[in-house]
Amino acid sequence: MSLIKKAFEGKKPLICYFMAGYPSVKDSLKTAEVLIESGADMLEVGVPFSDPVADGPTIQVAHEKAVKDGITPVNVLELVQEIKNRYPDIPVVLMTYYNPVFVIGEERFCKMAYESSVDGFIVPDLPPEEADSFRSTAKKYGQETIFLLAPTSYQERIKLVGEKSDSFIYYVSLTGITGERETLPWEELEKKVKQIKQITGKKVAVGFGVSKKEHTEILSKVSDGVIVGSAVVKLQGKADFTGIKHLVKQLKEGLENGSGS
Repeated sequence: MSLIKKAFEGKKPLICYFMAGYPSVKDSLKTAEVLIESGADMLEVGVPFSDPVADGPTIQVAHEKAVKDGITPVNVLELVQEIKNRYPDIPVVLMTYYNPVFVIGEERFCKMAYESSVDGFIVPDLPPEEADSFRSTAKKYGQETIFLLAPTSYQERIKLVGEKSDSFIYYVSLTGITGERETLPWEELEKKVKQIKQITGKKVAVGFGVSKKEHTEILSKVSDGVIVGSAVVKLQGKADFTGIKHLVKQLKEGLENGSGS
């Protein structure tokens, strides 16, 4: 069983995104350590890119700073390897735009990622209709590919993503870009997640806008896992490791409270 699949066994995982190399390589490694030590069940590692179209202001700033500092996919993979050396059982997924994959080449990219113990990929700008070549290359190296669905996704697309996505589907709770929100469209979200699970039979993790204990408490009743990004990156940018620790503990508490009720 893959580490990603294992993360969903008997619990609803907290999946935490952070940006590699932001605000420095050392700080991003420390961020990963604090996330894991505080209870994150899976890491989603951002690969810096010059045009991060799916990301909101907080994560865009992180991309810009890391790109400006010369952080490359190779640096990201070195960072992942260091994390995996210390925490071999934590699944690590790369969140990358397709351009770096294309420039390096799918085969070489997946091979390098395999050598750095990467477990899977989320490529937000790679449509599932065009992903067969990348998926089969990743599969060759034992890596999973995870696709996204949005509130606007229609039935045929849900079915397609269900067929192409491996252990789970990433459901984007809102239309638009990433970022913290005070509240989420709970009723619509619950309906959509139920529909996705029914059509695909896959686990569904919800992300975009998740930033507090109240969110994870409600989401634990609806989804199979929760993804948090901007709230982590905001603290990461200030190297506020105490804040990250507190955030993760609160989010985990919400997940556990909700699951137990």
